[in-house]
Amino acid sequence: MKTTNQKPKIKVLFRLRSLEMGGVPRVVLDLLRNLPKDKFDFTLMLNLHQGELVKDIPNDIKLIVVEKGKEQMSSNPLFQKIQLAWRRVKLEIYDKFPSILYKLKVPEKYDIEVSPGYAEFDMVLNSPNKKSRKIGWFHSDVGYDKDKARVLSRIEKMKKFDFMIFGSKQTRQVIDDLYQVTYPKSTVIYNVIKVDEVLAKADLFEYDYKTEYPVFSSLGRLHSRKGYHTLMKVHRRLLDEGFQHKIAVIGGGNEMENLINQRKELDVEDSFILFDTQTNPYPYIKASDFFILPTQSESYPLVIGEVMCMRKPIISTNVGGISEMIEDGVDGVLIKYDEDEMYQAMKEFMTNSDLVNKIIDGTKTAYQKFDENEIYRQVSEVFEQQYQLKLQNERN
Repeated sequence: MKTTNQKPKIKVLFRLRSLEMGGVPRVVLDLLRNLPKDKFDFTLMLNLHQGELVKDIPNDIKLIVVEKGKEQMSSNPLFQKIQLAWRRVKLEIYDKFPSILYKLKVPEKYDIEVSPGYAEFDMVLNSPNKKSRKIGWFHSDVGYDKDKARVLSRIEKMKKFDFMIFGSKQTRQVIDDLYQVTYPKSTVIYNVIKVDEVLAKADLFEYDYKTEYPVFSSLGRLHSRKGYHTLMKVHRRLLDEGFQHKIAVIGGGNEMENLINQRKELDVEDSFILFDTQTNPYPYIKASDFFILPTQSESYPLVIGEVMCMRKPIISTNVGGISEMIEDGVDGVLIKYDEDEMYQAMKEFMTNSDLVNKIIDGTKTAYQKFDENEIYRQVSEVFEQQYQLKLQNERN
């Protein structure tokens, strides 16, 4: 009888806080779906079993849930408060004593433990599994962050990982430029942009804004650093000067209430639409004329590549790795985070059809920029190299 010497699979644990709609959870789920299962044995560990993306967890991935999500709790407000309080206590205990968490919830030993974003840094670095290789992923532009203590804390934590992956060249470079810290054990890997999937989703239903005026769409979490409060001011200014248009923002977050109040104060409730989170935002983008991203900070936002491949003219602030995606004046327009520049760019899109047509033409080959198979290869290579280093350490 013939026997085959099959290589053992590399056991990889991804840690995530939860699966609310956002760039990092989407990247993790995509990697879990598409990295080679003949090489890797994946487990996803969620602190909270909640979020719009829970339903997208691949069936063939092992799942560890630390605590229930809100949607799994009692509908009775009093009982739910008690449940949430008890959940918070347990999570605090697990944070303080990770060995208890791993003893109760993590039955296997892993070769590699991955922190997909800074929210999970401590979870992975404090793992009691001392033999696993710890990989950190960083997607944020520290240049925008005025909280120096917070930035320095993250920079120091990144030094503790066995290997760091940065979401764009700029994300890594700005740490060197501002803080003179380099990471020799690191690489840059762009996030995967699922072009075919996005185009298919954009056609799942039609949306009609029911207006004769141009519509700017935008997609992002409602956070103060995403710049939607500034976009609304520019919107009011353009309307006051006779440039009729609408803006549709797709996304939820803790800035929703502030934006609703600002919208009322500026009297733009009919023209500045807040759609909240949508599981499929693409038909709303497809139905718009232009796309704008007014953010103060990003790394390598998926939505830029997605919208570019939808052949939608884009205005974006030139932050993070966005200039690694958009060629200014060719397949999009880059601006500073500045009201006047935002105003001029939006006005130009509404009045200069030659520029708009040039941008649309420039997006014809945009999909060639985003080779997903090359990205999967790069991630696999990092995991395999780190596994070999683990084996080497165990032999020494």
